[in-house]
Amino acid sequence: MPAQLPLELPHRPSLAREDLVVTAANRMAVEAIDAWPAWPHPILVIVGPPGSGKTHLANVWARRAGAIASGEASIDAILETPDFCAVVDDIDGGVHDEAELFALANAARLGGGSLLATASTPPGAIDFATRDLRSRLSAATVATLGAPDDALLDGVLVKLFADRQMAIDPKSLRYLTERMERSLDQARKLVAAVDRETLAVKGRVTRPLLRRILEREDMVGG
Repeated sequence: MPAQLPLELPHRPSLAREDLVVTAANRMAVEAIDAWPAWPHPILVIVGPPGSGKTHLANVWARRAGAIASGEASIDAILETPDFCAVVDDIDGGVHDEAELFALANAARLGGGSLLATASTPPGAIDFATRDLRSRLSAATVATLGAPDDALLDGVLVKLFADRQMAIDPKSLRYLTERMERSLDQARKLVAAVDRETLAVKGRVTRPLLRRILEREDMVGG
């Protein structure tokens, strides 16, 4: 009888600060969020390539600061909140109204609250139609994330496997980090796929199993 795939159960990553894996690749951004509320500027922009962990860092800060994400409430509602804390993800993705984003950034600059934004491009290089918006964000504190290094990938993978109560030996861990796409998003997808596979075959994490998943899910890095 063929193995039955188990139901996909939701698995939420921990957003607790103490669970963050910190290495040279993300230390600048982690130190920046740790400095709140004593930020040198009321706006912090975390810049990094896709999969570098900027959204996760923003969510960790949001939990700590009690911040409101722009998709959870209207900009007007955020602006009406005294000493607001707000998160706007992907400000260079063309999905946010520039007038609203400017109002939020300007209010933070004038002392109305704290704003954390994420982007793949430094604020001064984003092609905003609103010149004053670019000016406001260019004056913000910018924390840059690099692509995940080996230490960060290793630490995140070990934690993701442990969160799902799976063990992985050092050789298998190295096998993954040498072959997978260097992305924290990909690490989460990969561990979820391994979890499903081990449950389906009632087996443990082995290199043949990892090889099969990498090839099947097209998760081999370039």
